[in-house]
Amino acid sequence: MAWIETIPDDDWEPGGGQLAELYGRVVDTDHGRVDHIMAVHSLNPRSLAAHQGLYESAMAGTATLRKVEREMIALVVSLENECHY
Repeated sequence: MAWIETIPDDDWEPGGGQLAELYGRVVDTDHGRVDHIMAVHSLNPRSLAAHQGLYESAMAGTATLRKVEREMIALVVSLENECHY
């Protein structure tokens, strides 16, 4: 659970402005929720959009690494940082 104040996913409803527009890009469709790492940006939708853009760019990456290799790097970094997601 994030210690930073967030806007609950349920309040990111259609017609709700920038958060509603970003919801489809950041929701984890397997679990039907927004991961905490993204939800901490809910009070600042511009930073949420920037974070998602950075993530998409990093995961699209270059031709030198396959997607599975980028995912493995992200996993190792998360484990080293003791992230539990």
